[in-house]
Amino acid sequence: MTTVHTPTDPAWLDSQYNNRALVPGHAAHFERWAADSARARRELPSLLDLAYGVEAGETLDVFPAQGRRQPGLAPVLVFIHGGYWRSLDKADHSFVAAAFARKGVCVVVPNYALCPAVTVPDICLQMVRALAWVHRHIAVHGGDPRRITVAGHSAGGHLAAMLLSARWPLVGADLPGSVVRNALSISGLFDLEPLRHTPFVRDSLKLTPAQVKMASPAGFAAPPLSEEGGHVRGTLTCVAGADESSEFLRQNGLLRQAWGRQLVPVCEALPGLNHFSVLEALVDPRHRLHRLAMGLLRA
Repeated sequence: MTTVHTPTDPAWLDSQYNNRALVPGHAAHFERWAADSARARRELPSLLDLAYGVEAGETLDVFPAQGRRQPGLAPVLVFIHGGYWRSLDKADHSFVAAAFARKGVCVVVPNYALCPAVTVPDICLQMVRALAWVHRHIAVHGGDPRRITVAGHSAGGHLAAMLLSARWPLVGADLPGSVVRNALSISGLFDLEPLRHTPFVRDSLKLTPAQVKMASPAGFAAPPLSEEGGHVRGTLTCVAGADESSEFLRQNGLLRQAWGRQLVPVCEALPGLNHFSVLEALVDPRHRLHRLAMGLLRA
């Protein structure tokens, strides 16, 4: 278990965690995501707004694999959006599906309810329900429930790590210990204590010390590398943009420290990328981040 250093100066924390202030051109990224996402929903076969639960926000979109030449079911990518658990929507991130569905990957993009209507631990449990739904139902849509990779950006990167550490047989007797075979965290947050003191998100997240402990994977013991029966649990890849704040770069390394190199073999800061352009690198076939994701999907 790692020892987490938690700075608490409010003004400094705002300067580190307010990514929209840190990237003056962030609006152009959002506009591009929206346009590309609308195009993906127009052009790709999809099933939109499928319910994975009964609570508000518990829906997901499925983009079946396209042009798949190999026999059998396709690998599955579940992509979880960011927005500090308080903003954005799955519809803003359909563009992620286009880059992977056309390469023979079944893509799922879930939604979740937003703070302050719910808590961060509530959202973690919603994502558990979403992944349980995927495991139980994705074969109907051509996806392989034995090959689910979860990727997430920012708050979604945090949720991806939480899902890798979930104790799935406690969620459902029909679930194996390795529902999530691999995870990719892009600019993830693994120690939530600083956000309890960061003015621009403090009032919407309303984190308590108990919630921080419950939802900070940097304080968790490493998930087991194998489960009963000898099946090997997958790995976590952690990346961030090299141009992100020192706090995001610190956060990016926390799970390597806490869980070790065997479980977190890749922990990198990618040159020339900020908090928003790093997500665009995920869908660029020429970029290392896209190749890392495809490697996890093929594992």
